[in-house]
Amino acid sequence: MDSREKEGRKMRTALSIAGSDSSGGAGIQADIKTMTMNGVYAMTAITALTAQNTCGVRGIVETSPDFLGQQLDAVFEDIFPDAVKIGMVSSTALIEVIAEKLKFYGAKNVVVDPVMVATSGARLIEDGALDALKRKLLPLATVITPNIPEAEILTESSIKDALGMGQAARSLSEKCGCSTLVKGGHSINDANDVLFTIGTSKEIWFQGKRISNPNTHGTGCTLSSAIAANLAKGIELEEAIENAKAYLSAVLAAMLDLGRGSGPLAHNYKIL
Repeated sequence: MDSREKEGRKMRTALSIAGSDSSGGAGIQADIKTMTMNGVYAMTAITALTAQNTCGVRGIVETSPDFLGQQLDAVFEDIFPDAVKIGMVSSTALIEVIAEKLKFYGAKNVVVDPVMVATSGARLIEDGALDALKRKLLPLATVITPNIPEAEILTESSIKDALGMGQAARSLSEKCGCSTLVKGGHSINDANDVLFTIGTSKEIWFQGKRISNPNTHGTGCTLSSAIAANLAKGIELEEAIENAKAYLSAVLAAMLDLGRGSGPLAHNYKIL
């Protein structure tokens, strides 16, 4: 193949490091759909296989640390990602592998969605892994995207209102050395999110309109992946979040209704 045949369209790339959702609504599957619809080439490193659907998680089989490392090497050595999104990581050993590889390869635009509990209520992280998450992974992030229950766990405090959200965002940013987006909802502050940006020490609020849709499986995965996709395209963090929130609102507003529980989103709403 000569150089003319090798030439082709270049596309920005993003890597999802997360668990697989057999029902397709969250995790790796949601990330691939979201990144694709937001205009970047999606790649994956799978941390766990889950047997789950819209009603709950039936089982989890964790990837071995060695094999996760091989997946990450395979991606970084060939198609270096312009952004990395990290979702479900359930054990200390996997967190350590991810942190080691991100530092070794100099990964950039890292978005960490600290997934701890599924929409169905199933716990997705081991108790002992929480400390490793805070010490080894969060400090490598460009931005972390906890929802209110996750922010409460990470800060060991109770969040009751918008003031508490802002305080949690600041606390996490200062402790972890990264920007923090604390997501509203959960009966607090409607769909408004707050970003505390490390470096500028600014608190920025993103206003959102709550969409009355009971099907919310994978919303956190979708938002964080959309942020990563926007960062991969060279968009600044604040605009990346605005774009991601607009995308999430659109896929919720499409009112896809699948499954007997909290159903998935219409990630491909633009082409339906």
